[in-house]
Amino acid sequence: MAKLELENFESFRELEGKELPVGDWLTVTQDMINDFAKATMDFQWIHIDVEKAEKYSPFKKPVAHGFLSLSLLSKLLKDVLWVKSAKMGINYGLDKVRFPSPVLVDNRLRLNCTVQKIENYRDNGLKISWNCVVEIDGSDKPACVAEFISLMFE
Repeated sequence: MAKLELENFESFRELEGKELPVGDWLTVTQDMINDFAKATMDFQWIHIDVEKAEKYSPFKKPVAHGFLSLSLLSKLLKDVLWVKSAKMGINYGLDKVRFPSPVLVDNRLRLNCTVQKIENYRDNGLKISWNCVVEIDGSDKPACVAEFISLMFE
């Protein structure tokens, strides 16, 4: 999938209320899950103990942290959209976050996103609300659904 490249904020504003291109698939590996466990200090066995998960988990595989799929929103958005004039982007917040389906090790995820709202922010910025759905390949239910709010500055 080709990344949507826009010259500036003026052209980006035209996307308000519209869907972005669907992103490419990203595989969630055991290494990613282990690294996330280290970063967050959440070492629950369902995430990091492969043998125990195969034996005791109802999923028979390790499960990624729900917050791992949520934390991928910035990367997944960056993979589908680039505003060339933007000098910096930062996370602002989240609303209405849900994790409808677990992400198992080696599942593939991709982003389906709509630019819900764009507002001016200070002198040189925008505040963007994104309606994000992180899809799981082969699943009827998404991994994560969230209203993601970010700031972008020229």
